[in-house]
Amino acid sequence: MNSQQLTAQQPTAPTRPGTVVEFTGVVKEFSGMRALDGFNLTLHAGECVALLGPSGSGKTTALRVLAGLESTDAGSITIDGIDVSALSTSKRDMGMVFQSYSLFPHLSAGENVEFGLRMRKIKPAERRRRAAASLAMVGLDDHFDRFAHQLSGGQQQRVALARALVTEPRVLLLDEPLSALDAKVRVQLRDEIRRIQTELGITTLFVTHDQDEALAVADRVAVMRAGNIEQVGTPEELYSRPATPFIADFVGLSNRIDGLVRSARAEVYGTSLPLIDPATPDGPVTVSIRPEDIEFAAEGLAATVVTSSFLGSLRRTTLRLADGTILFLQHGVRVHPKAGENVFVNFTGAPVSTERVETASVAQQQS
Repeated sequence: MNSQQLTAQQPTAPTRPGTVVEFTGVVKEFSGMRALDGFNLTLHAGECVALLGPSGSGKTTALRVLAGLESTDAGSITIDGIDVSALSTSKRDMGMVFQSYSLFPHLSAGENVEFGLRMRKIKPAERRRRAAASLAMVGLDDHFDRFAHQLSGGQQQRVALARALVTEPRVLLLDEPLSALDAKVRVQLRDEIRRIQTELGITTLFVTHDQDEALAVADRVAVMRAGNIEQVGTPEELYSRPATPFIADFVGLSNRIDGLVRSARAEVYGTSLPLIDPATPDGPVTVSIRPEDIEFAAEGLAATVVTSSFLGSLRRTTLRLADGTILFLQHGVRVHPKAGENVFVNFTGAPVSTERVETASVAQQQS
């Protein structure tokens, strides 16, 4: 049987139910510093969860302790209710894809994909069939006999993904798998990863520092900070209802403006806005307002255009208010403000998050 005949066979649907993964109170220290500090997270069966956070937040450490590449100092990791904290990597049945493609240069794409099956002593005909099917799944069914130097970066990462999936692992681990690719290929491959993960129903942990990737790929996103999770939720929940000022600032772009909470409303430049958290106590605050929640108007808050950038499907315009405050707006491309132009803007009235401040100059407080 040649590789062309092999590639005509399609991968079969997953035969095992999705796997539940649970971190409970996991602690990991390096030289006395806690990379994970009582880390708790549950991945539901068939779910894709993205770990998002700044450098040093612990997201890659969480993936590595799940993979068994790092030991834990406290807490437990269970897979379908069984504690695997003491098991070696080879006994955890996980597929891993990393930032570097890590293909064997002396092996063809098909042989790279077959490698894990060979280690499991799968018979040659069966492993070639499964390798070809796995390559077909990632759109490389005609690349079985090509070597790494004959493949682009995006194709090499697809081979790495096929290699991770061919053994039918219980859990798929992706550690910043797209960061070495150019922007267009990165978007294409993240969509492919999401399609494949959804079709297979494989429980997946996706580590990234790119919020666009996290929001596009994951069912839920866990934003990490200082070794623990600041907030976990759907992409929509994180963006529209951030639980803390850190989330509001880290996920998406926000305008941070001095304001005043009074009677469960935020007062900003004479406008009263609803609060995401109505229980916020009265007093001076910093208000976070998304760029799409400010719009141009015939009258309202006076501003001067600083810059306006074309971003394809939208424009992002920077404004300066009379008191020097800078605002960012996102709006349709048909509106094309010019630098130096005087304009008016209004707030749309969308709910806002706030951060309590001890002292603040709140020029817009109403008497």
